[in-house]
Amino acid sequence: QVQLVESGGGLVQPGGSLRLSCTVSGLSLDVYDIGWFRQAPGREREGVSCIDASDGSTLHADSVKGRFTISRDNAKNTIYLQMDDLKPEDTAIYYCATDKYYYCTGPKLTNFDYWGQGTQVTVSS
Repeated sequence: QVQLVESGGGLVQPGGSLRLSCTVSGLSLDVYDIGWFRQAPGREREGVSCIDASDGSTLHADSVKGRFTISRDNAKNTIYLQMDDLKPEDTAIYYCATDKYYYCTGPKLTNFDYWGQGTQVTVSS
């Protein structure tokens, strides 16, 4: 059974940092590209970052480029999202997700086989 479990969210002041974790079971990080997504109230889901299964290369949305870093620890089967210089507009529920047809450089998917439960990130003073 495939499971993705996020953790690490919380309340942080503008300019602060958080590190999110996505622990994956039931599939290999060497095979599946993994993405981080976020959704704020009243807004569409947004792709934030992605890490490629084959070579660990990464992509980030323009809105977070230079502030967020995605990485992985294959031994722990965990994907991380280091978020620095957080802004109020980063406030959202953050999810990790994957699908057998999901590729960091591929076409946008609307339906994913596997999602985590989400973790709330709130940036506020």
